[in-house]
Amino acid sequence: MSLESIDRVAVLGAGNMGHGITEVTAMAGYDVTMRDIKDEFVDDGYESIEWSLRKLEEKEMIDEPADDVLSRIDTTTDLEAAVADADLVIEAAPEELDLKHDIFSDLEEYTSEDTLLATNTSSLPITDIAEAVDTAERILGLHFFNPPVKMDLVEVIYGGETSDEAAEAGYEWVESIDKTPIYVRKDVRGFVVNTIVGPFGGEPAWMVSEGEATIRQADAAMVHQRGYPMGPFELGDLTGIDVGYHVRKEASSPIPPIMEEKVEAGELGQKTGKGFYDYEDGDGADYEPGEGEGFDTLRVEARMINRAAYLVGEGVAKPEEIDTGVQLGLGFPEGICRRGDKIGLDTVLEKLETLFEETGAERFEPHPYLEELVEEGNTGEDAGAGFYDYGDDGGFGPFHNLNYELEDNVLQVELDRPSRMNALSNDLLSEIDDLFSSVDTDEIRCATIEGAGDQAFSAGADISSFSDVDPTDLMDVTPAFETINDFPRPVVAKIDGFCLGGGLELALSCDLRIATERSSFGVPEITLGLIPGGGGTQRLTRILGETRAKELVFRGNHIDANRAEEWGLVNRSVDRDEFDEMVAEFVDDLRTGPPIGLKVAKKVMNEGQDASLDAALAMESQGFGLLTSTEDVLEGTAAFAEDRDPEFEGK
Repeated sequence: MSLESIDRVAVLGAGNMGHGITEVTAMAGYDVTMRDIKDEFVDDGYESIEWSLRKLEEKEMIDEPADDVLSRIDTTTDLEAAVADADLVIEAAPEELDLKHDIFSDLEEYTSEDTLLATNTSSLPITDIAEAVDTAERILGLHFFNPPVKMDLVEVIYGGETSDEAAEAGYEWVESIDKTPIYVRKDVRGFVVNTIVGPFGGEPAWMVSEGEATIRQADAAMVHQRGYPMGPFELGDLTGIDVGYHVRKEASSPIPPIMEEKVEAGELGQKTGKGFYDYEDGDGADYEPGEGEGFDTLRVEARMINRAAYLVGEGVAKPEEIDTGVQLGLGFPEGICRRGDKIGLDTVLEKLETLFEETGAERFEPHPYLEELVEEGNTGEDAGAGFYDYGDDGGFGPFHNLNYELEDNVLQVELDRPSRMNALSNDLLSEIDDLFSSVDTDEIRCATIEGAGDQAFSAGADISSFSDVDPTDLMDVTPAFETINDFPRPVVAKIDGFCLGGGLELALSCDLRIATERSSFGVPEITLGLIPGGGGTQRLTRILGETRAKELVFRGNHIDANRAEEWGLVNRSVDRDEFDEMVAEFVDDLRTGPPIGLKVAKKVMNEGQDASLDAALAMESQGFGLLTSTEDVLEGTAAFAEDRDPEFEGK
């Protein structure tokens, strides 16, 4: 049982999750059969897949025609026929244990012992589902998030008897369909993501029920003060208040009175037109930024951090897996373990102990692992260790929002916030500045910057991450952009997708910009009543000229990559299939070029823009004179005379 043995996949269920899993499986090149109990269900699911693929094709977000993907999808209502030749079966039926028992009992009869059997359940224990079979070692959870086509995360969950071989095969398969897997090593209720999100919605509900806060106050504080993508009550209305209610009821957990009242009244959220907010006669989630004042955000975050300590302490997941889960699965601005380390785990523990002493409520009882970390002095970033170890990392890091690799003298940097379309948070900008300020340039000939995921280079600044920054600090030039602008090696922006606002300003600080034709560019800050920062107003004017720069800034519109190339905003706009090759051509020229010559050329050209022509020409002459004494110039001259490629050493 391994990834190499998986060629054909069967998905049981054609609803939202079933047809979504089928679509991403076929997009990854697998043959897949989608099965449901009625022809109409199957037909509806297939039509949804076809519509989605056509849209992705229009937006150039798939690398092959939609028809080619569709050709790999079969449909049927016959369970035995659907799974007969399958190497992996993923059950995506309704969340009813008896129904899943019936399905898996049939699967044991219809499949070989080598077939990997997975369930997409989000609430039922894998161990309970596996009770229906004699080969429980091959059953695992593959929990996709809705909608599977857009959501990058998949939880790979061990049941009580799941073999390592089965879990590893599932993990590798998830990677093969271009999703991000995290292991859930023990079959705990809620797995990883829902374990963390429970207090996010539950604790504010208790606070409102007990008259300590209002709905709008809680939502405004968690979004505008702490940077979460949605307020807890807004999120409850979106997912359905009854969903959280039933999860708590099944777990025999106390239910906040306000949640119970809404369910009893049939006010379940957006799907019924009314929940915590009114979506029929009102304006929905209409909270304002200033309404969050006075809300105890630490009380909510302390409980989430405590749940993270439970997951780590009980061996369910590692901190990096938890943080990946909440960022990709919930869109959190940063991992909850990372946030705990920033707040200080001693502060978190003190908050929980105080609440537990005052209320006696079990939900506030600190987990022993949290207590252990604090007792050992591992209280977070300031102490050098917490959930993470913040020891020496060669002069910079550790990084949680970007990835980097030095290969063949090329520093390859990736903005790693795909769940937020690589929006530039304060932490991410600090990490960019830290990396480019501290890295040893002797080993580097050039650098590249790109965005993770397939949607954006960077869709702009993450305004919510600056909520606790003094406005006067924001008046200073962003160090990260200046650090890249001044970096003594050429920097190439690899742009695929949205390049907007702060993202465009980051790209402008690079020396060269190469984009796919599907990319779009703009500085929409004016639509928020702001102006571009990070040097956007100035670099745009220098690159495009006053007329075109003012058009972009004043109108706040987007332009496509072809127009960006025509205007001189990017060096090349190419088809996505040619993108990597074009980048490689540029990088190869820079990597093999004279390091000192490129350094001087960049410095003279950058500084010359701000000087008079006479002063700029003087800088050019000085640079030219300096270079004539270098060994690289001797090598370049000799190579020219000998009709060979030069081998520059930066001397």
